[in-house]
Amino acid sequence: MVAQLHRAPSGDRLRAIDEFLSMAYADLVKHDDRLRGTAVEARFDRGVAHLTGEVADADELRMVRTLVGRLAGVLAVWSRVRVAGRDPVIVDLGCGATKQYPDNLGLDLRVAPGVDAQADLSTSLPLADDSVDVIFTVHVLEHLVDFLTLVDECHRVLRPGGVLHVMSPWWGHVNAVADPTHVRLLDVQTIKHICQRHPGAPRWYPLHAGCDGASIFADLTPLGPDDPGPDPSHLARFFD
Repeated sequence: MVAQLHRAPSGDRLRAIDEFLSMAYADLVKHDDRLRGTAVEARFDRGVAHLTGEVADADELRMVRTLVGRLAGVLAVWSRVRVAGRDPVIVDLGCGATKQYPDNLGLDLRVAPGVDAQADLSTSLPLADDSVDVIFTVHVLEHLVDFLTLVDECHRVLRPGGVLHVMSPWWGHVNAVADPTHVRLLDVQTIKHICQRHPGAPRWYPLHAGCDGASIFADLTPLGPDDPGPDPSHLARFFD
């Protein structure tokens, strides 16, 4: 029953969903006073919203992200938006030869085209505290026995309001077990427990989380020790 509920959509359906989302965002910009005149463009690829453009401040970017994330069919909201004239610092962990955006800083254990610096992702990252705006971990966590060490390091290096993007194979899809280098199985509920760890652990607020039947997605922003966590109604959008 679970596998049926999470069956991966066909390519034709994904293209149709992306077309719907593009029209829905254009309608939002036209009719929602909060977005009218915004300089943020949204492109949709297999349910992932890619935001580009510029905003006046972090609050405006947060508002755009929130409204886009509420559109039915959106699995994640990936952003490389300039904030108050500053380009975001974006790091692609375990990127190999394929970065999510060409100008990202690519870190990987092995040398490859697109890798800017070598780093062992199972240990500390060679990045300063509060120095990064966006981190991508696309098909990375499933390769690490203890991926919480990496998640904690991402929390350390992200600036307040920064975002960690997670994408990994869903445990119920054959892709999760077909690759013998995968050592962990993940579900959307895994993200819930990352956000609800023991007192004293780095805290995360889930901006978005979802599953398309083949992969899980999560957008997480770091919380400080005294920041309020998500309320139950917010968590209920994503988690059982």
